[in-house]
Amino acid sequence: MNNYKLIAFDLDGTLTQHKSKLCQKNASVLHRLAARYALVIVGAGSCLRIWEQMNRFDIDIIGNYGMQFSHVENGKLILDINDSYIADKKFFLSAIEKLRARFGYSDFAGSSVEYHPSGAVTFPLLGTDAVLSDKLAFDPKGEKRSAIYSEVAEVFKDYNCFIGGTSSFDIVAKKYDKYKALLSYAEGKGIRREEILFVGDDFKKGGNDEQVLKGGIDCICVTNFTELELLLTNKGIL
Repeated sequence: MNNYKLIAFDLDGTLTQHKSKLCQKNASVLHRLAARYALVIVGAGSCLRIWEQMNRFDIDIIGNYGMQFSHVENGKLILDINDSYIADKKFFLSAIEKLRARFGYSDFAGSSVEYHPSGAVTFPLLGTDAVLSDKLAFDPKGEKRSAIYSEVAEVFKDYNCFIGGTSSFDIVAKKYDKYKALLSYAEGKGIRREEILFVGDDFKKGGNDEQVLKGGIDCICVTNFTELELLLTNKGIL
C-alpha cells in the first residue's frame, strides 16, 4: 500500500488529448481514485477552461500555474483564489516579434501574442488562430521548443517561462509555478509533501511539470493519456 493522500494531475497530454474533452475511460479512472484519495488538477489554463474541458467533473482545480484555485459546489465552479496582474504588452509584443524573426516564426495565424486576463502571456509559435491538427503535428515531442527554450527563457528572465501546450511558451510572474501552487494547496488540506503524488507528461527542462519534479514531489510520467488506467494500475495506485 502507498501512503499517498493527494493525487494531482496535469490535464493536456495526461488526462486528455490537448484541448480535447475528458474521455469516459479516464473519467472512470478519476471516479475510482476519488474513493481512495483527494484529487486536484494543476493546470496552465484558467480553472473555468479546465473545468469545461473536463466536462464539469467534480474536482478541485488549480489554474494559471497557481493564480486561481477553485472547487465545485452544487454543480457550480467556485473560485477561492483569483489573482491577476497587468502584463507589459508593449514589452511582450516587441520581445516576441524579435524572437519570431530570429527563429523563423514570422508566418503565423491570428495574433502573435495571447494576453490572458490573469496577466499570463502565451507565445504561440503558430499564432493564436492555428488549427488544432497543425498544432498537434508541429512539435509532438517538444524538440523544436526545447531547442530554443534557453534563449526564449533568457529574454523573459524576469518571469517564469514554460514550454506549454503543443506549440507555445507560457510566461507568468516568478511567484507562480505548479510546484508552489500544489504545495500551498496541500498545506491548506493538512497534507505533507511526501503524501502527494503528481501525474503529468512534461518533466523535461522548461516543461510546465518540471518544477514539481524538481521540488521533490513523487511523480509519474504519462506518455500516452489513453493508457493512464494501465499505468496507474501497474504503479499500484489503482
